[in-house]
Amino acid sequence: MSPRLRLVIVAAVARNRVIGGDNRLLWKLSADMRHFKSLTMGKPLVMGRKTFESIGRPLPGRETIVVTRDTSYAREGILVAGDLAAALAQAESAAARLGADEIVIAGGGEIYAQTMGQADRMELTEVDLTPKGDTLFPEIDAACWREARRETHPADLAKGNEAGFAFVTYDRITKAGQAR
Repeated sequence: MSPRLRLVIVAAVARNRVIGGDNRLLWKLSADMRHFKSLTMGKPLVMGRKTFESIGRPLPGRETIVVTRDTSYAREGILVAGDLAAALAQAESAAARLGADEIVIAGGGEIYAQTMGQADRMELTEVDLTPKGDTLFPEIDAACWREARRETHPADLAKGNEAGFAFVTYDRITKAGQAR
């Protein structure tokens, strides 16, 4: 990957590391949807097939690259890659076309696990719930990541936020102990 491009993981994660169940989100947070849009607009998004299907369409203003082992998989408005390396190569080309300096990893659990060691930053929405789900976010190794910023919000049903949450930025720690 180009030295100027950063790999950023964006995810909403419950207290118990659950990120979904039955191929859907398990909470409603309007603020998180807006936050996701602000973090990803104008950038290439890499995601697994199940994540893409849970969204149901390419997101406007972003280039979607779907990772799948299904060689016949095709949907209008997306790029398809057979593995993560091919997806990242396509995302690098898309970033150049879009003038973006970041590639966003948008899920799901397997794609997050595969990219955790390569990512420069994580933008997590930590959701104050412990739902039962079948997809987990990988463990965050405190030796590799430092919390750089936290913005806490209470639940507010009138604003479409059914649980409390925090927007949290984690930066990768370099061997010298500094954020990358």
